[in-house]
Parts: sequence; C-alpha cells; structure tokens
Amino acid sequence: MSEQAELTRPSESSDKLQVINPATGEPGKAYDPHSLDDALAAAKAARAAFLDWRRTSFAERSAVIHKAAEILRARKDEFARLMTEEMGKTIDEGRAEIEKCAFHCDWFADNAEGYLARQPADIGGGEAFVTFNPIGIVLAVMPWNFPFWQVFRAAAPALMAGNGMLLKHASNVPGCALAIEEVLHQAGVPKDLFRTLLLPTKYVEALIKDDNVAAVTLTGSVPAGKAVASEAGSVLKKCVLELGGSDAYVILEDADIAAAAQLAAKARMVNGGQSCIAGKRFIVVKPILAAFEAAMTEAMRGYGIGDPAKEGTKLGPLVSAKARDEIHRQVEDSVANGAKLLLGGEIPDRPGAWYPATLLSNVRPGQPAHDEEVFGPVAAIIAADDEADAIRIANDSEFGLGSGVITADMDRGRRIAADELEAGMSFVNENVRSDPRTPFGGVKHSGYGRECGIYGIHEFVNIKTVHVKPLGDGKPAKVE
Repeated sequence: MSEQAELTRPSESSDKLQVINPATGEPGKAYDPHSLDDALAAAKAARAAFLDWRRTSFAERSAVIHKAAEILRARKDEFARLMTEEMGKTIDEGRAEIEKCAFHCDWFADNAEGYLARQPADIGGGEAFVTFNPIGIVLAVMPWNFPFWQVFRAAAPALMAGNGMLLKHASNVPGCALAIEEVLHQAGVPKDLFRTLLLPTKYVEALIKDDNVAAVTLTGSVPAGKAVASEAGSVLKKCVLELGGSDAYVILEDADIAAAAQLAAKARMVNGGQSCIAGKRFIVVKPILAAFEAAMTEAMRGYGIGDPAKEGTKLGPLVSAKARDEIHRQVEDSVANGAKLLLGGEIPDRPGAWYPATLLSNVRPGQPAHDEEVFGPVAAIIAADDEADAIRIANDSEFGLGSGVITADMDRGRRIAADELEAGMSFVNENVRSDPRTPFGGVKHSGYGRECGIYGIHEFVNIKTVHVKPLGDGKPAKVE
C-alpha cells in the first residue's frame, strides 16, 4: 500500500478524524490525518507538477475538466449519499449540488481560454498587451456546508488557469474531500497537482507561509478569515475570502404577499439554513407586516423534518448537535429580549442534530437574531417604516454578502438592488445564489475578492503588461 493510501484509509482508531452521522448521532468512518511534514512534501510536489501543467494548452486542460464533470454526473447518487452521511444534507440537495459542480466544470472548461485571452492595449507606440499567467499553487481552506460545490467552485477555474491546488477541507467531511481528489485524478489532473490534505487547522499557517504555496482561498467564518488574511499578509500572498453573511431581503408594500412568503421561506431554508447566502433577515414595511407574518408562518411550516436519505425531504438535521445547541441559544436569547416566536423553536426529542423550521418576529437590535449570523433554519422578520427605513436596516450589518428585494415594480427593485444595498450580490424577486457565469463574493465582514465568472478566474493569475517595440531603427544589425 502506498504512503498516500496509508494516510487516507478508513480507520477505527480513536485519534483519527471521526465522522458522526448528524441524523443519528452515530459514528461513521474515521480517517488517518496527514502530518505537517506530509503537507509540506505535498506542497513541494505540487509546485513541481505545476511547472509542467502551466505549459499545457487550454484544450488539454479543458478535456480533463470536462471529464471531471462527466465523472461527477455518473457518480451523482454516490456523492449525494456521502454528503448525507457526513454533514446531513438531504439527498435531493446533494444531487443538485453535484449537478451544479458538473455544470461549473463544463463552464470553465469551455470559457477559461476566452476569459484569459490576451488583451491589446494602446499606449501610444509599439505593441502592448495584457496577458494572464498562472501563479502557482493555491491553498483552498474549505467548509463543510457545501462540501463538493465550495471546492469545485475554486478548483475548476484555478486548474483551467494553469494553477495547482492543495485542499484543506473541514474535518467533518473527510470522505467528501478524498472523493473530490479521486474525481480529479480519474479525470486526468496530475496526482501531485491537486492533493487533499486531512490536516488539523493548527497546520494551516505553516502551509500558507511555505514558499511552494502562492495564494490562499478560504470560505469560512469571520475569525477564520481574519486569521488567514493576517497569515497571508505577513508573507505578502494573495487571498480571496468568502465569509459569513446575514442576507437581508427588503419586502415592499406592493409585493404579492403569498409569493413573497414562499420566496422568503425558500431563501431561508436552503441547505437547512446552513448557507452564507441564505436569506436570514426579512425586512418588511409595516403596511403589510401582519399579512406577511401569517403567510411566512404557513410557508415555513411546509419545511418538515424528515430522513435526509429519502427523496422529498425538505429539512434534514443540522451538521452537529453542538451547532444545533448554539442556534437554539440564539433563538432563546432573542425571545428573552423581546422577539416573538411564531413557529418552531423547540429541540425535538430524538437522537441526532435536529431543529425545526423556526420563525421569529419583532426582531430588533440587541437580539442575536438581529445582530448575529444564525446558521440554521431560523428566519427573522424585522419591521420597517418605509422603503428608506428598510434599506437602512438592511445595510446596518457587519456583513455584506447577498441581499434581495421583493417588489412588483421592476424599476424600483432594480434601483434598490443596484444602487442602495451594501452587498456583493443583490437579487430582485428571486433567491440569492452563486453561478459560474457571474462573480460571487461580498463586502465588509463578508470578505473580499471574487469567485466565478471572468472576475473569479482573474483572482489567481498574474495580470501582466507586455510592451514590444523594435530596437533602434528596427533593421537587423549588419555583421561584418
């Protein structure tokens, strides 16, 4: 058995990375972690592999990434079950996540060459152009909530740009992390160019500072983002950060209330509410407040708890009992400080990390539901006097990832979304989501940099100016 296989085989030893099934609380597989020496050796090998990969053509890279999409689709059910077992995602959402990864791979396989094509520049003489060259090995520090999508969102454009990648995934999804490595290797990505490292968080700083790592991308919490930014900054390395969110949806008096409530419930309940871009604060103007509260209660009631492995389940378990207990604390503290509980709010008496769809109204500053990111199936309704007040409340947050406007007036919605809301993304009459064709990212404590689209693939390339002109009169020198 190879050293890599030894390091990644399932194990029952107590000092391993232990998977806990969130639906039952029962232990699953356990995995041997890598050491720091393993990680540094992988970084060195990745750098060596990059020197060859960067010379490959776009056509060669495209064939590999298209093959990855093909493998993902062929093994969609297997990978969806793996997500269900490791972090509780419903089987339907797991399948959709794998399909999204495949589409993302296909998109960048088809469009990276155009995104990175040389751009001519006119500087008043000679030939000038801008070229986009790969920079090396990108360290990806990724979370558990979308264990395949978050990784492929970064990996497909990075690999198509000619870079390599090391993956440090969340410790509770080691099977997903290794499956991603397997998919890319089967597709033809050189084994050393992309490696999954089952590492404790304490080793990330040393890896960031290793000379073989060129840049870092992280999706995670604000404290994690601050730590990575500080560590990368200390060695002058580029980083892209996608951090927390407390997405606000402004719901105006001209909205269809029933349709708005259905949209809002869907926005809140994506991935069981465990999403940075899930709608979390629903800011409703007072003329329609009571009607919206009633409609939203009924819409949220439709998300019943069920077995995540069964098709049609709307709400599975949260990722862990610890996460569930923190969400319950936020709900209880909010109610104790004046919030009104319209639905849910009680921990079910059953094994596993379960929490029901929960709705709070009369949410105000000083309550966790208003001031903090609640990373679970808890929606907060906040009253606003009018449009201007709703916009003020929406922007009164440390976060600025996604935002929404629900209105019958398209021009009104377009104006508010484009010019008023302080967020990296603003959607009118639909749910905020990521898409390979458009930039994804935030402002304020939601991070900086972009993923997806032309702006995302440009994050980890050397944007280089080249100027060419003849020497002297441009005629060849005479040789006597």
